[in-house]
Amino acid sequence: MNYRHAYHAGNFADVLKHAALVAVVQHLKKKEKPFAIIDTHAGRGIYEIGGAEAKKTGEASDGIGRLLPLSAVPGILGDYLSMVREFGDELYPGSPLIAAHMLRPKDRLMAVESEPAEYETLAQELNGVRNARAILGDGYDELLALLPPPERRAAVLVDPPYEREDEFARAAEVLVNAHRRFSTGIYLLWYPAKMLPRVSATAAELLNAGIRSLLRIELDVGAKPAPPRPDRAAPMTATGILVINPPFGFIDQMQAILPFLAERLAQGPRASGRIDVLAER
Repeated sequence: MNYRHAYHAGNFADVLKHAALVAVVQHLKKKEKPFAIIDTHAGRGIYEIGGAEAKKTGEASDGIGRLLPLSAVPGILGDYLSMVREFGDELYPGSPLIAAHMLRPKDRLMAVESEPAEYETLAQELNGVRNARAILGDGYDELLALLPPPERRAAVLVDPPYEREDEFARAAEVLVNAHRRFSTGIYLLWYPAKMLPRVSATAAELLNAGIRSLLRIELDVGAKPAPPRPDRAAPMTATGILVINPPFGFIDQMQAILPFLAERLAQGPRASGRIDVLAER
């Protein structure tokens, strides 16, 4: 799978992923102690959802575009949408800008990007944000180098493009090693739910490695699978997040928004959301 985010920014997957990120960061902010956020595949940070790339797919219109006009939304979606609206109608903030927006002066953000051009834009967007740093490098390698953080409190977002055949295997390996270095961190692994056997294998590998708190969240918009085309990857119709060490109350927050998202973002009659507790202390 090739997932160039400029074509997909603001789609239903971003809505789920970024709402979950906002919920996690809000949880960390409940305590006075500082925390760190590590974004391993940060991208450029900001995207033109009114631009040519986004209009080519129309995914933002079927994602964030359906939610922004609403005056009433449940739970954490209200805070998420308020933040997105601050960037204007034509722009959508990626995860590093969402995280940077939520930092307190004592908190830190490390946003890693491997593509030089994307990194340059990211660095410009984070310039002037106190304690926010863009890092050019491999997200997996940098993650292990950054753990454990001196704050001893952190959220880690692993959001790869799934361009590599072994992406799931590498993500699982790195998460296992990261958890061994910093077992109390909150880890979110985003994935396209097109390869469910690999998702299940990744979850099993995490559990076999001794991880005892693991959550699986999925949102399916119910779209019919597109006929295969040799020149184009099949569009994503479902997405999910594996969450290691979900914070207290996080499940309730996700349960409050998933039915609403399934209804509002539906592209077919079988849209649905689900949460599976795979391990719980």
